[in-house]
Amino acid sequence: MKAVGKKRKRTATAEIDYSAAENISQSRQIEELSCLYEVAKTLSSSNNLRAALMEVLEILADKFGLVRGTVTLLNPDSSELQIEVAHGLSFEAKKRGHYKLGEGITGRVVATGQPIVIPNITKDPRFLNRTRSRKTSESNLPISFICVPINHGNFTIGALSVDRYSTPGVSLEDDLRLLTIISSIIAQSVIRLHEANKERQSLLSENRKLKMALAEKYKVESLVGNSSQMQEVFDMIMRVADSNATVLLRGESGTGKSMIAKAIHYNSRHAKGPFVSVNCSALPESLIESELFGHEKGAFTGAVQRKKGRFELANKGTIFLDEIGDLPLSVQVKLLGVIQEKEFQRVGGTKSIRVDCRIVAATHKNLEEAMERGEFREDLYYRLNVFPIFLPPLRERKTDIILLAEHFLEKFANEHEKEIKRFSKAALDCLMQYNWPGNVRELQNYIERAVLICDEDILRIHHLPANLQITGDDLAESGARPSFEEAVANFEKELIIEALTETRGNQTRAAKLLGTSLRIINYKVKKYQIDTSIFKRAS
Repeated sequence: MKAVGKKRKRTATAEIDYSAAENISQSRQIEELSCLYEVAKTLSSSNNLRAALMEVLEILADKFGLVRGTVTLLNPDSSELQIEVAHGLSFEAKKRGHYKLGEGITGRVVATGQPIVIPNITKDPRFLNRTRSRKTSESNLPISFICVPINHGNFTIGALSVDRYSTPGVSLEDDLRLLTIISSIIAQSVIRLHEANKERQSLLSENRKLKMALAEKYKVESLVGNSSQMQEVFDMIMRVADSNATVLLRGESGTGKSMIAKAIHYNSRHAKGPFVSVNCSALPESLIESELFGHEKGAFTGAVQRKKGRFELANKGTIFLDEIGDLPLSVQVKLLGVIQEKEFQRVGGTKSIRVDCRIVAATHKNLEEAMERGEFREDLYYRLNVFPIFLPPLRERKTDIILLAEHFLEKFANEHEKEIKRFSKAALDCLMQYNWPGNVRELQNYIERAVLICDEDILRIHHLPANLQITGDDLAESGARPSFEEAVANFEKELIIEALTETRGNQTRAAKLLGTSLRIINYKVKKYQIDTSIFKRAS
């Protein structure tokens, strides 16, 4: 904990020892112990510092007649003292109660870390009465003032002060001892809550930064794809994002439906709310209704407490229902009701819960065929199909393959701290020839794997999985991996092409670069039927 107050000289801490304090009556001992218990309980059980401190001051007023109690805390940035809570003071009086360090009695207590007791405040010139709350006409009895420091270790972080009407039998020494103990309990609570608030603010700040980063990541301009098909998808996102219309994303597995759903959310009016994702195919039929809509305690075996469902959690935000085609018919009925009425009941509950959330659904299935088979409700289909967006498979947008591959290369090279600058030409050729049945997800996984095993600054063909080193047609026909000789030949050809590219077709320099002879390079160029003229034209 970083110090939040002014450093002071170490002083002996006042300790309560009832066995040695013979002059304290038994009734006073009992009252003080009861008071300390209530104070400790109040401060330890509350996360609202002001409310807890106000309750402590009320306890002191009720039990001991210590009135106009105030807790003044030091602002470490401005070195000024401001009343944090005050019992029996108006808002205006509390607002006037601020002091500089060393100013007045309160300022001096905080500056020195030593308590001050004034038997009669009207006769002490140090008393400023800045709150203007004490009037000489309100009582014929003299008013005593007790102010004790709130110390944390070697630092004073504030002060606790009270007024006491001087009456027979009152011991200011007893009050001072009691307030000193209470101030130490307050110090612990102030530091504890200060740390909790500091952590909370840090988490809120981190949360805001993450939301800003996500919003930037999923801006339409940040999505990767130059093909005409993807440009059409981006245009549709911009058209529908800021509305409240239900969106149905359709396309093969791995085409990026989840990313498009997030792009819709972070470009919409719901962007400040939560984005809640549900994979309908990953949840067992017995649990999916409870996951979506929540359940009440005792609704079924194992429901030991109430649980909010994903729709409740997505309130004021977006819920993404992935693989909606796998939703059981029994749950489809309830989902239809949520879309129509914007309300539902938890499993085992009777209370209707209203939600305001955007629904984005996705599926790789043919919903029209599922309707014909009776596996998907027709009325739900039309409710979901308000604004359909079709995501094309990667094999139908070849121009995006290299763009995506370079994007993933940069991303994973940074993540895994690799100095990989680019792909070799042969590696890019492999990526372009492959059919990509797993679409963008498959490409992403292959690039990450290649980055992990690459120990050069260029990602070459041998870093890619073996099935990429055969063209899509060859792979479909043979279903076999390349032989050892084929893999070696592919690697050798790639190295020669890379060297010729770097030397602009100069075979002598290419041989030197590869650490071999010109004769061997000439032989390999003829063997692999490499056209060296294309490298000279490129220069």
